[in-house]
Amino acid sequence: MARFGRVITAMVTPFDDRGELDLDAAARLAQWLTENGSEGLVLAGTTGEGPVLSQAEVVALTRRVRDSVEVPILVGTGTNDTAETIELTRRVSDIGIEGVLVVTPYYSRPSQAGLADHFTQVANSTHLDVVLYDIPVRTGRRIEPETLLTLARDVDNIVAVKDAANTPTVTAVVAASAPEGFEIYSGEDAMTLPIVAVGGVGVISVASHWVGRQFQAFFDAIELGDLVEARRQNARMLPSFAFEGGDETPNPIPTKAMMRVLGLAVGQCRPPVGVSPAGLEERARELLAGLR
Repeated sequence: MARFGRVITAMVTPFDDRGELDLDAAARLAQWLTENGSEGLVLAGTTGEGPVLSQAEVVALTRRVRDSVEVPILVGTGTNDTAETIELTRRVSDIGIEGVLVVTPYYSRPSQAGLADHFTQVANSTHLDVVLYDIPVRTGRRIEPETLLTLARDVDNIVAVKDAANTPTVTAVVAASAPEGFEIYSGEDAMTLPIVAVGGVGVISVASHWVGRQFQAFFDAIELGDLVEARRQNARMLPSFAFEGGDETPNPIPTKAMMRVLGLAVGQCRPPVGVSPAGLEERARELLAGLR
């Protein structure tokens, strides 16, 4: 059993009409998600617009969602500043969450030794479980397998990786060599099937905002050894994976549009991501109709 759940939703952060954090809407959204297939939540990650949230907002969001749901919660505390990452990690460490999600420091492109030092310092600053987030398309630097495996062996509370590197052959090497109990979560919805095939245990998902039940059915089939059914469920979700982001509608613009269509107040995205373009909500309705 995946320690944080098989289907973990990287939750969008609701804002009101003025662009202010809407904690009541966040509580309602978290409850809705857990009632519709989410077995865990990530707050303040990429999809949650973590880079444009203040530390005070991340803390307030974490407290409110923790009080609203009982599923495991991870909070995105990673930045490209080790000291700032440690400070935010410490601020959320006593709220009753299960762990923190720490992205590779972006823009700076540190060496592998620099990455290892960064992650070790952050992990040593908290009693919480630490999930590393490897997404080189956004950060400019991947966590090489040797670095990841060394951290998994040497740092007790580095317990998992969110793998969005899109290289399942490398993921297979990590899965085969990682210490017992170290977990791999797909960080890219469309790559979940191959990542699970080589040893992944779950997904930290965007599309699970609206296909959480389908993702549960996918993992149920995997656990039963029914690859045909797992592939069928994956095929059903492919249009949702295509919808969740693109050059003109970067994540999380489409997800917020989908939530509004479903009657959940989440507002627009903060700059610089931008507002929803015309016609996106109609596309969301068409996608939902196809799923039904």
